[in-house]
Amino acid sequence: MRIAPPWLGAPGPQAVMAALGAAGHRAWFVGGCVRNALLGRDGSDIDIATSARPGETEAAARAAGLKAVPTGAEHGTITIVVQGEGYEVTTLRRDVETDGRHARVIFADRIEDDAARRDFTMNALYAGADGQVEDPLGGLADLQAGRVRFIGDAGARIREDYLRILRFFRFTAWYGGDGLDAEGLAACAELAEGLGRIAAERIGQEMKKLLAAPDPAPALASMARAGVLAQVLPGADPRGMAPLVHHEAGAAPDPIRRLAVLGGTDPEKALRLSRAEARRLGLYLQALERGDSPARMAFEHGARAGRDLALITAALTGQPPAPDLDQAIARAAAARFPVSAKELMAQGREGAALGQRLAALKEAWIASGFALTRAELLALPE
Repeated sequence: MRIAPPWLGAPGPQAVMAALGAAGHRAWFVGGCVRNALLGRDGSDIDIATSARPGETEAAARAAGLKAVPTGAEHGTITIVVQGEGYEVTTLRRDVETDGRHARVIFADRIEDDAARRDFTMNALYAGADGQVEDPLGGLADLQAGRVRFIGDAGARIREDYLRILRFFRFTAWYGGDGLDAEGLAACAELAEGLGRIAAERIGQEMKKLLAAPDPAPALASMARAGVLAQVLPGADPRGMAPLVHHEAGAAPDPIRRLAVLGGTDPEKALRLSRAEARRLGLYLQALERGDSPARMAFEHGARAGRDLALITAALTGQPPAPDLDQAIARAAAARFPVSAKELMAQGREGAALGQRLAALKEAWIASGFALTRAELLALPE
């Protein structure tokens, strides 16, 4: 079987492969770029494995007139730069020692050894410069069946890096078919407490990738049943996720919108969100607690925030969004409060009384659906 994605024949990847081949070394595209090409999906990161040792990779690049940067030479990785684009080239490796977070590796000569240290069979797929696929561990059949399967013993793979528990559910959300691999699921449930050894940043990255899947609801439900969701996000409830995905109806997946539906006791800390992500999540959670309307959210924070709150509320309450949601959100986002502080000052108000009156009029205006005119607002009784 051969792959023929657009990136395969691009000048950069081919220049790297040609440089290694000219120096007498074997090289393969590996992992996600091959997996996604086989599925007809875009491949973002192009990783290359080679029989060359790091020094030999650098020498091959220089001989071909290419720049080589030792970004991770101690682990076998050299970045070769072609026309300003970097390509990570890593020597074939095998693990000799692991501690649940990191591995000590030695260099290898066979792709079978390199494949055996990877997490899932569908990630142990290789392709030559001509696109010919090599499948040392049966990953192609698993990929075609939508079966996310650990390489070898599932428990052993997890103990090498406990983050693989989350990767199991993330890959299931993105690539899985009907049902989860029973051995993998059982191992994840048994070893879930090992996630306590993983940094919150890494957990957050994996969770956001999972939540960005087209439909993460089944994977999240399985995580909850296995005790994994409670381990990484205490208090989270996945029951609103399926309704949210339904109501999104073609809207781009948004991890923060979906995280607001999941909830949890302290998602910002548990997932080590960025400041911008934390602010946005906090905005939604506070609005839910106050019972704010989507229209209010759109007026105060923009159309995107208003529509998000409408979808979140619908998912959590079981009530579908209003049929005219988009029009109502657009109207609210474009609305401008017609009364100014200057006008109230002309009526003799100042200080705290001025602020209180202005706030009261704005509340009345929002409650009217932004319909009250300036004159009507100024005429309202105290």
